[in-house]
Amino acid sequence: MSTTATNFPSGLKPIELSSDQAPSSKLSQKTVLDILNKKCFHSLQHLKQAHAIILKTAHFHDHFVSGTLLKCYANPNFNNFTLATKVFDCIPRPNVFVCNIYLKGSIENGEPHKAISCYHKMMVLNSRPNKFTYPTLFKACAVTGSVKEGVQFHAFVVKQGLTGDVHIKSAGIQMYASFGLFREARKMLDESGKTQTDVICWNAMIDGYLKCGEVEAANEVFVNMPDKNVGSWNAMISGLARCGMIENARTLFDEMGERDEISWSAIIDGYIKQRCFKEALEVFHQMQREKIKPSRHLLPSMLTVCANVGSLDQGRWIHSFVERNSIQVDAVLGTALIDMYVKCGRLDMAWEVFEKMKVREVSTWNAMIGGLAIHGRAEDAMKLFTKMNGEKRKPNGVTFVGVLNACAHAGMVERGLGLFNSMKRVYEIEPEMEHFGCVVDLLGRAGLVEEAEKFIESMPVKPNVAVWGALLNACRIHGNVELGERVGWILLDMEPRNSGRYALLSNIYAKAGRWDDVARVRKLMKERGIETVPGSSMMDMGGKVHEFKMGDSSHPQMKEIYLMLEKMMDKLQIEGYSPNTSMVSYDIEEEEKETVLKQHSEKIALAFGLLHAKPGTTLHIVKNLRVCADCHSAFKLVSKIYGHNIIMRDRVRYHHFKNGMCSCKDFW
Repeated sequence: MSTTATNFPSGLKPIELSSDQAPSSKLSQKTVLDILNKKCFHSLQHLKQAHAIILKTAHFHDHFVSGTLLKCYANPNFNNFTLATKVFDCIPRPNVFVCNIYLKGSIENGEPHKAISCYHKMMVLNSRPNKFTYPTLFKACAVTGSVKEGVQFHAFVVKQGLTGDVHIKSAGIQMYASFGLFREARKMLDESGKTQTDVICWNAMIDGYLKCGEVEAANEVFVNMPDKNVGSWNAMISGLARCGMIENARTLFDEMGERDEISWSAIIDGYIKQRCFKEALEVFHQMQREKIKPSRHLLPSMLTVCANVGSLDQGRWIHSFVERNSIQVDAVLGTALIDMYVKCGRLDMAWEVFEKMKVREVSTWNAMIGGLAIHGRAEDAMKLFTKMNGEKRKPNGVTFVGVLNACAHAGMVERGLGLFNSMKRVYEIEPEMEHFGCVVDLLGRAGLVEEAEKFIESMPVKPNVAVWGALLNACRIHGNVELGERVGWILLDMEPRNSGRYALLSNIYAKAGRWDDVARVRKLMKERGIETVPGSSMMDMGGKVHEFKMGDSSHPQMKEIYLMLEKMMDKLQIEGYSPNTSMVSYDIEEEEKETVLKQHSEKIALAFGLLHAKPGTTLHIVKNLRVCADCHSAFKLVSKIYGHNIIMRDRVRYHHFKNGMCSCKDFW
């Protein structure tokens, strides 16, 4: 084997060619195309080398070769459409084949305006558009809201006699519908007649109506269709889910006689958008029972579901499925795997995925840094941040949210302030509201409540509810009733519908024994019709997610669970546990307060786990609200008495309980 004589950039391994493929004017078109298609579509380094060979061998003037080269440069995975544009601008008199590739690349790379500009270049060069040109142009107009240009393109379609093409027609219908011009869209549909071959156009009309929230009109088209295919049902299911009508979407899904991968993805994505993660997981289980292989597109979405409900078993199954089917772990899938393992409490597995990834985007680093931060591994998060800088990966605003949170939860005030001050000075990142909130949290958690208030006063922007909320939480932690009261009422004015703000202010009053003020807050809630969010805890046991709520007796094993709960509390009291009744914001008898504390959802979930888990196994619990101090103390003792490690995720962070200690060091 001999390599080309072309001078390549330092450090690049050149594409290897056999002796009969050495660069020369005799290099065949087929050989060049083979190099592009086999070596270059996923490697920008090899693509640039192939580009050099094409220029040297004078194949660049061959539109089929230059078009294929352009297609490779337009690969969205390269995230650099500027290079594709430079190549396109250098192609002499590009024909319709080349232009269509550029048009498609413009859309795929989020540059729809360039597609519209390209059409004008085609007209100047007299490069006659064909039936493959207009669907892309209609889509570009829909994305950019270019009504005038869209109407003009439609006129050209009519002029060229292409109105009968189904793909052009369906794209035109979707375009007009996106403009809200339903009469024009319906006119295009009606012109197609009512033949089976036009079902794609009917589906486009349904999709257009639903994207604009016209549910009744979409349903009317669906009902009156002369023929329906799976795509028709899918369009209705996706659209209804997008409009928030997930129950209607599920009814249609259950009525379908035949389903494809898109059908399953549509209903699952619908549940995810409505944050109905348990229901999404149930549909995925049904999909597995029916031996339907999940598409690659669905996997990151399902990993998000597993992350939110703490379903480690299902998440590991997906990871195993990826490995069994040799699915490439790109930045999107890899980041989703890391996020899932992080949120299921398995930092070791998240790190393993991170280390094995060949391509890491900034989002991948952020997922790992943020994961270490919320698990209390501040030093490790900082080390990874340093490594990220060492590998010349520029951090973004999300990165700094992760490292600032790490510092806040570890009490690393000076280090956190240093990072915040470096954002603009060193990294040219303008701090946003979330970063200001992180600094308030950093100062407040460390007990520097007055400094946190002064920081808010010095902010160059008006503080939002998140910033004030961070200060209110600091007041709760450190018992600053006076400032907490003032900040609490500011928040109630800013967010009168947020039940959490009322609950936090009420807790501050209750802890101070100011029961009249507790009653005043509760009266205001009642007058405004505000209902508190009930605490709920979930546990994945044997691949099934169990959910528990205070006072809810719907679980089939509730009798056995409560018996275990009583035994657990008796053992805790023998070990010296004393209920922290200051956590109860009701002016009731002490005994009643203890009963309320005993029935917190996380304690019920823990009792269920103790009832079923094998000795020495780790218990995983996910709670929707912040864990209270009483439950936190109880969990530490349970880990010591029963010998189980417990990982609990609450609304703020992760707690790893082991041998009577917690990873948060009672600082959360």
